[in-house]
Amino acid sequence: MNLRYLIPLFDSSVKEWALEARLLRWLTFLWLFVGLVMLFSASYAVADADFGDGLYYFKRQIIWVAVGLVGFGFLVHSPLRYILAIADWFLLLLLGLILLTIIPGLGTSINGANRWISLGSYALLQPSEIIKPFLVLQSARVFGQWERLSNSTRIAWLGIFAAVLVGILLQPNLSTAALCGMVLWLVALAAGLPYLHLGATAVAGLGAAIVSISIKEYQRERIMSFLNPWADPLGNGYQLTQSLMAVGSGGFAGTGFGLSQQKLFYLPIQYTDFIFAVFAEEFGFIGSMLLLLVLAAYATLGLKVALKAINPVHRLVAIGVVILLVGQSLLNIGVATGALPTTGLPFPFFSYGGNSMIASLLLSALLIRIAREGSEAKVVSLEHRRTYRRQRDSLPGA
Repeated sequence: MNLRYLIPLFDSSVKEWALEARLLRWLTFLWLFVGLVMLFSASYAVADADFGDGLYYFKRQIIWVAVGLVGFGFLVHSPLRYILAIADWFLLLLLGLILLTIIPGLGTSINGANRWISLGSYALLQPSEIIKPFLVLQSARVFGQWERLSNSTRIAWLGIFAAVLVGILLQPNLSTAALCGMVLWLVALAAGLPYLHLGATAVAGLGAAIVSISIKEYQRERIMSFLNPWADPLGNGYQLTQSLMAVGSGGFAGTGFGLSQQKLFYLPIQYTDFIFAVFAEEFGFIGSMLLLLVLAAYATLGLKVALKAINPVHRLVAIGVVILLVGQSLLNIGVATGALPTTGLPFPFFSYGGNSMIASLLLSALLIRIAREGSEAKVVSLEHRRTYRRQRDSLPGA
């Protein structure tokens, strides 16, 4: 592979790509650029207070973007069949790391959750984030070939998928487990699996969520604060009330870039889970609608790529990517605006975090690769038809 492909911003081969692939590439970079600008604004004050360097979080995010772009460049230039062939091994490796996080002494605990593995003093690996692209790949591979698989293979992979969800749930991380479960379920639905099996799985998943909420007190408190955050605005409802005040303060046109007041030590975790509230305060209703239009355009292009894909497994991968990137963004926005209970899900390309950034860039690269292969397959098919017609017409008596 040419090394220049690993620097996607300077990839000269882009002009040869399909239109959908080029549009998705530029939408991805636009999304990423706006996210970095927003992270700079949302994190500067708290970084300056905590570390004496207002660019602390921004500089670290840039490093993770650079790492993620290398993976991005590799994936958009690698045939998807090769990536699919090794997806199962990566999934199993990351499942093992997820299980390691819940073993006392091995996982790193932050705010009572064991979701990370320390990679030294500078980085934390969060397997439940990195596993998302490979969960999409392997679920598409399994459900896309469901009819051709033996019962033992089906049961084995369903067991592995269940182990991933249970492992994430035990960290505990209900929101990520629920999101991954929804992705698996929707990919299976798109693959045409029997409705009876899908219905039974949905009931089981809902039951697991209810059990988790009934056992974990902090999850029950999140539900109660969501229903009425103003009942305890200085306690359990503090995050949501501050977020709502930030969104409301933005008004129609926003306060202006960098001029959010809520980010100044009022709104908690303003550079991760509630970064959209800062965006809404600074850019207002107009900016928020433009951001939603970007997400809508991304989803439309992604679904168009899925519909044009000739390979059914590729189609399911495209659907899974759209669900994760756009769906997770809408869930994050729903939390910030009080439409959904607090989940802790990051906003792709916006929220601070290297694991989320790398996973998001890998997912977007998969979608772009599918757009490229779908177009190239159609070109090859058209050339074969033209060659066949020329050969047929040259036959004697034709």
